[in-house]
Amino acid sequence: MNGRLGDFGLARLHDHGADAHTTHVAGTRGYLAPELMRFGKATDVFAFGAFILEVACGRRPMGLNARGELLVLVQWVRDTWESCSGQIIDAVDPRLDHFVADEAELVLKLGLLCSHPLPAARPGMRLVMRYLNGDLPLPEFAPGYLAVTDVDQVLEAPP
Repeated sequence: MNGRLGDFGLARLHDHGADAHTTHVAGTRGYLAPELMRFGKATDVFAFGAFILEVACGRRPMGLNARGELLVLVQWVRDTWESCSGQIIDAVDPRLDHFVADEAELVLKLGLLCSHPLPAARPGMRLVMRYLNGDLPLPEFAPGYLAVTDVDQVLEAPP
Protein backbone atom coordinates (compact mmCIF):
# COMPACT_ATOMS: atom_id res chain seq x y z
CA MET A 1 0.00 0.00 0.00
CA ASN A 2 1.28 3.43 -0.90
CA GLY A 3 0.69 6.26 1.53
CA ARG A 4 -1.20 9.32 0.40
CA LEU A 5 -0.84 12.80 1.74
CA GLY A 6 -4.00 14.82 2.13
CA ASP A 7 -4.28 18.59 2.48
CA PHE A 8 -6.50 19.04 5.51
CA GLY A 9 -5.85 22.78 5.45
CA LEU A 10 -7.81 23.65 2.31
CA ALA A 11 -10.56 25.10 4.47
CA ARG A 12 -8.19 27.93 5.44
CA LEU A 13 -8.17 29.20 1.86
CA HIS A 14 -11.86 30.05 1.99
CA ASP A 15 -13.16 33.27 3.50
CA HIS A 16 -15.45 31.73 6.14
CA GLY A 17 -17.35 34.99 6.54
CA ALA A 18 -18.51 34.89 2.92
CA ASP A 19 -21.09 32.63 1.35
CA ALA A 20 -19.67 29.76 -0.66
CA HIS A 21 -20.81 29.48 -4.25
CA THR A 22 -19.99 25.88 -5.05
CA THR A 23 -21.22 24.56 -8.37
CA HIS A 24 -20.02 20.98 -7.92
CA VAL A 25 -18.58 18.68 -5.29
CA ALA A 26 -15.01 17.48 -5.70
CA GLY A 27 -13.04 15.12 -3.55
CA THR A 28 -12.07 11.53 -2.99
CA ARG A 29 -14.85 9.12 -2.10
CA GLY A 30 -14.45 7.89 1.43
CA TYR A 31 -12.93 11.14 2.64
CA LEU A 32 -16.01 13.27 1.96
CA ALA A 33 -18.41 13.76 4.84
CA PRO A 34 -21.93 12.42 4.17
CA GLU A 35 -23.54 15.85 4.56
CA LEU A 36 -21.26 17.38 1.92
CA MET A 37 -23.51 16.25 -0.90
CA ARG A 38 -26.38 18.26 0.53
CA PHE A 39 -24.77 21.27 2.17
CA GLY A 40 -21.57 21.78 0.14
CA LYS A 41 -19.27 22.09 3.15
CA ALA A 42 -16.38 19.69 3.58
CA THR A 43 -15.31 18.70 7.06
CA ASP A 44 -11.65 18.21 7.74
CA VAL A 45 -12.47 16.17 10.84
CA PHE A 46 -14.31 13.53 8.79
CA ALA A 47 -11.42 13.29 6.31
CA PHE A 48 -8.92 13.01 9.16
CA GLY A 49 -10.95 10.18 10.69
CA ALA A 50 -11.01 8.33 7.36
CA PHE A 51 -7.27 8.90 7.01
CA ILE A 52 -6.28 7.51 10.42
CA LEU A 53 -8.55 4.50 9.90
CA GLU A 54 -6.88 3.89 6.54
CA VAL A 55 -3.43 3.97 8.14
CA ALA A 56 -4.38 1.75 11.09
CA CYS A 57 -6.31 -0.81 9.03
CA GLY A 58 -4.21 -0.85 5.87
CA ARG A 59 -7.35 -0.48 3.74
CA ARG A 60 -8.73 2.23 1.50
CA PRO A 61 -11.74 4.22 2.77
CA MET A 62 -13.91 2.66 0.05
CA GLY A 63 -13.32 -0.38 -2.09
CA LEU A 64 -14.65 -3.75 -3.08
CA ASN A 65 -14.54 -6.84 -0.90
CA ALA A 66 -13.74 -10.36 -2.15
CA ARG A 67 -17.35 -10.78 -3.34
CA GLY A 68 -17.25 -7.54 -5.35
CA GLU A 69 -19.49 -5.68 -2.90
CA LEU A 70 -18.82 -2.11 -1.79
CA LEU A 71 -16.80 -1.98 1.42
CA VAL A 72 -16.85 1.28 3.40
CA LEU A 73 -13.95 1.31 5.86
CA VAL A 74 -15.78 3.19 8.62
CA GLN A 75 -18.62 0.67 8.54
CA TRP A 76 -16.19 -2.28 8.35
CA VAL A 77 -14.30 -1.11 11.46
CA ARG A 78 -17.57 -0.60 13.34
CA ASP A 79 -18.85 -4.03 12.26
CA THR A 80 -15.54 -5.65 13.22
CA TRP A 81 -15.75 -4.02 16.65
CA GLU A 82 -19.33 -5.20 17.16
CA SER A 83 -18.63 -8.75 16.00
CA CYS A 84 -15.43 -9.28 17.97
CA SER A 85 -16.82 -8.97 21.50
CA GLY A 86 -15.58 -5.43 21.91
CA GLN A 87 -12.09 -6.06 20.52
CA ILE A 88 -11.73 -3.17 18.11
CA ILE A 89 -8.02 -3.89 17.64
CA ASP A 90 -9.02 -6.85 15.46
CA ALA A 91 -9.45 -4.19 12.74
CA VAL A 92 -5.72 -3.30 12.86
CA ASP A 93 -3.76 -4.18 9.72
CA PRO A 94 -2.36 -7.70 10.29
CA ARG A 95 0.87 -6.58 8.59
CA LEU A 96 1.61 -4.44 11.65
CA ASP A 97 3.61 -6.93 13.67
CA HIS A 98 4.29 -4.84 16.74
CA PHE A 99 1.97 -2.14 18.01
CA VAL A 100 0.78 -0.85 21.35
CA ALA A 101 -2.78 -2.15 21.75
CA ASP A 102 -3.97 0.87 23.76
CA GLU A 103 -2.66 3.27 21.10
CA ALA A 104 -4.23 1.24 18.29
CA GLU A 105 -7.55 1.23 20.15
CA LEU A 106 -7.34 5.01 20.59
CA VAL A 107 -6.62 5.59 16.90
CA LEU A 108 -9.41 3.27 15.74
CA LYS A 109 -12.03 4.69 18.09
CA LEU A 110 -10.96 8.25 17.35
CA GLY A 111 -11.12 7.54 13.62
CA LEU A 112 -14.68 6.28 14.05
CA LEU A 113 -15.65 9.25 16.20
CA CYS A 114 -14.20 11.71 13.67
CA SER A 115 -16.12 9.91 10.91
CA HIS A 116 -19.44 9.94 12.75
CA PRO A 117 -22.32 10.39 10.29
CA LEU A 118 -23.71 13.31 12.31
CA PRO A 119 -21.47 16.40 12.07
CA ALA A 120 -22.45 17.61 15.56
CA ALA A 121 -21.18 14.35 17.07
CA ARG A 122 -17.65 14.78 15.67
CA PRO A 123 -14.98 16.31 17.91
CA GLY A 124 -13.17 19.46 16.82
CA MET A 125 -9.55 19.11 15.68
CA ARG A 126 -8.21 20.78 18.83
CA LEU A 127 -9.97 18.12 20.88
CA VAL A 128 -8.70 15.39 18.53
CA MET A 129 -5.14 16.58 19.16
CA ARG A 130 -5.69 16.54 22.92
CA TYR A 131 -6.88 12.92 22.67
CA LEU A 132 -3.89 11.94 20.52
CA ASN A 133 -1.42 13.69 22.82
CA GLY A 134 -2.91 11.91 25.83
CA ASP A 135 -4.01 15.18 27.44
CA LEU A 136 -7.60 13.89 27.67
CA PRO A 137 -9.00 10.37 27.73
CA LEU A 138 -11.26 9.47 24.83
CA PRO A 139 -14.86 9.28 26.05
CA GLU A 140 -16.24 5.77 26.37
CA PHE A 141 -18.77 4.80 23.72
CA ALA A 142 -20.12 1.60 22.22
CA PRO A 143 -20.19 0.80 18.49
CA GLY A 144 -23.94 1.44 18.45
CA TYR A 145 -23.29 5.13 19.19
CA LEU A 146 -21.84 5.43 15.71
CA ALA A 147 -24.91 4.05 13.95
CA VAL A 148 -27.43 6.32 12.33
CA THR A 149 -30.79 4.64 12.05
CA ASP A 150 -32.40 7.36 9.95
CA VAL A 151 -30.67 8.68 6.81
CA ASP A 152 -32.59 11.93 7.25
CA GLN A 153 -30.56 12.53 10.43
CA VAL A 154 -27.48 12.96 8.24
CA LEU A 155 -29.21 15.04 5.58
CA GLU A 156 -30.99 17.32 8.05
CA ALA A 157 -28.07 17.84 10.43
CA PRO A 158 -26.64 21.36 10.32
CA PRO A 159 -23.23 21.63 8.66
